[in-house]
Formats: sequence, structure tokens, C-alpha cells
Amino acid sequence: MDTQTMYDVVVVGGGPAGATAAHELAKRGRSVLLLDRDGRIKPCGGAVPPRAIKDYAIPDSQIVARATSARMIAPSDKTVDMPVGDGYVGMVDREHFDEFLRARAQLSGAHRRTGTFERITREGDIAVVHYFAGEQRDKSEPECVRARCVIGADGARSVVARQEIKGADKMKFVFAYHEIIKAPPAGTQGYDPQRCDVFYQGKMSPDFYSWIFPHGDTMSVGTGTMQKGFSLRGAVGDLRRATGLDGAETLRREGAPIPLKPLKRWDNGRDVVLAGDASGVVAPASGEGIYYAMLGGQLAAEAADLFCDSQNPAALKTARKAFMKDHGQVFWVLGMMQYFWYSSDKRRERFVKICQDKDVQRLTWEAYMHKKLVKADHAAHIKIFFKDMAHLLGFARA
Repeated sequence: MDTQTMYDVVVVGGGPAGATAAHELAKRGRSVLLLDRDGRIKPCGGAVPPRAIKDYAIPDSQIVARATSARMIAPSDKTVDMPVGDGYVGMVDREHFDEFLRARAQLSGAHRRTGTFERITREGDIAVVHYFAGEQRDKSEPECVRARCVIGADGARSVVARQEIKGADKMKFVFAYHEIIKAPPAGTQGYDPQRCDVFYQGKMSPDFYSWIFPHGDTMSVGTGTMQKGFSLRGAVGDLRRATGLDGAETLRREGAPIPLKPLKRWDNGRDVVLAGDASGVVAPASGEGIYYAMLGGQLAAEAADLFCDSQNPAALKTARKAFMKDHGQVFWVLGMMQYFWYSSDKRRERFVKICQDKDVQRLTWEAYMHKKLVKADHAAHIKIFFKDMAHLLGFARA
């Protein structure tokens, strides 16, 4: 057991949140260990908005496709195209993107180890992180390292959170599943390598949505739901058959839970703070998580850095406080939208209809690309509000 090794911070989990946290801490001169399981790839559409590309210096080499529009598909199969306008949404493949982020953290000075987190014990004010090296959980004794602070970035079912954060075991999830397949040849009818297709159809997802997202030479075809017993793999198979993709080669299959809302607490009031899916920062309605995970990792790193300087546990609270100040309102709006519009096919039909409105499209893309609610155009917001209410109450034509 490596009980003598001491770090300022141990980061558990090497996805976008954990890798970003380790990178930020290493740049600040902190001794940091990044502990990550081997070989796991999260199911993800892979969309990264321009703000993420800019804020976290994502290079062109990681952008496997550039989406310039989204197509919304209603239960009736009616479609609405939503062009991005100026700019694009970058698409990444998590198999390569996450490893790029981990390698960047290592180049910045973070140490990396492959292992599965087991538990945290204490030696006075020092946290002892126990883990099984590699994927060998059959060892009689786990290995250990010591740290002043621990960042839990180990996913939606975070073991760190469940052990250390009150209420984390009550987190609600959407269960997501996707298949990475080979993309059709260029020019294939119905296929646009610069368009994201979003299906609001109860037969494919009773309470969320399904998607087909371009990844350059490959595609992500997936769906999600909160309903236990719903066949995600069957729904994806149906979607592939309905869109003529059933004959495409399947390269890999992945599934994982996606949290529905941020936890009320991200720290244990002592020496642990959460980031990414572990803290619940996946946007409701859209399921977008990469940008929010990287931001969460940055904020957790800043909180951990402050804690290491001050030894004041109150410093760990700053991560959640800063996140909710800037994005809490957006998450609330998206949560209400998901609650109302995803509840039935009748409402989904009206929701897609609303997306035809040019003001809706413009404000939606501006908010998505820049990660904040657009407040300048009051007339457009009022217009959208009344249209939204008319559709919700059934006064408008579907």
C-alpha cells in the first residue's frame, strides 16, 4: 500500500470534469493525482458549443464534425429545421476526446493512475483514498494514497458522492444508451453530415428524446428515458430501421445514467467536493453535459485550490455557488420545459411546432452557443411566451 504518497488533491474520475479539474490544478502548481477506471466510454452525442471550444482550448483535431443545423422530428414525423446561423456546434467522439483531456492534464503535471475507487478514510486532517489498481478488484487489499482534498468526478452514480455527500444517493436519472455506427457515404439520401437529428417521439423515448448525431466517419444513434423496463436497445434498433441505418456497421455500444438536476450539496463540509455528472450538472431537456462538466471541473479545482491555501472547508462551497449563480436559472427553465413538453406525444407535437418560430430558433441558439439566457430582446421573449402558452393550453394549431 502506497500510504506514504501525499498529494494536494486526488481527482477521482477522468472524464471531462475530472480531467479538467486535474489540468487546472496542475497548472496552478498543485500536486494532483488523476485516478480513472480503464476502458469506459460514456454514451454521449458529443456536442460542444463554441463557448466550450473557446474557454477550454479544444483543438480542431478533436472536432470530428461541425453541425450547422438541427432537425426536430415530431411524433407525426413532421420536421422543423433549425439552422445555427453564424458558427457551428463542434462534435467530439468521447473515446478520443476524454483521453485527450487526460493526456493534457498529465502534460500539465498531473500524475495518472488507472484504478477503481473504493473508499476514503481519514488520518486526522488527511484523506486516505483507497483504490484497486487497474481493473483487478479481486485483490485482498486496495492501494492507498493520501491527500488534503478529494474531487469526486466519478459519474452520475458517483461512489465518492454516495459515501461522502448527504442526499447524493437520492439523485434521479435518465438512462441513456447509444450505438456508434459507421456513417453512410456522402450524398446518401436523408443523411446530412452537418445536421443533428432530434426525435421527440414517445415510441422512441417516452419522456426524453432520441438522436442521430454526426461524428465525421461515424454517427451516434441513441435514446434516453426515466422509465425502468423500457428497452433502450430496442428503441435504438427501431430508430435505425426507421432511418435506413440498420445495415450500417456497429462499432460499439454504450449505456449510462444521466442526472436530471444538480445536487443540493456538492461538498461534505470537510475535504471533498464534486464535479460533473457526480454533482448533477447535466442540462435538463437537452441532456447536454460536456460544457457543464468542464466548467464544474474548473470550479471544483478553484475551490480545492482555495481550500488547500486556507484549510477552511467553506471554500469548497464556492464551486456550487458560482455554478448556480451563472447557470441555475437556465437549468430551472430547461427543467420546466422538459416537465411540460416531454410528457406526451400531443405536447411534443406542439413543442416541435413552436420550434418553427424564427425568434425561438434565434434565442435558442444564442443561449446554447453562449451558455446564458438572452435578455436583450424583450419583445421576442414576450411573443414567445404567449405562443408557448397558446400551444400548452391547446389554443394553437398543432
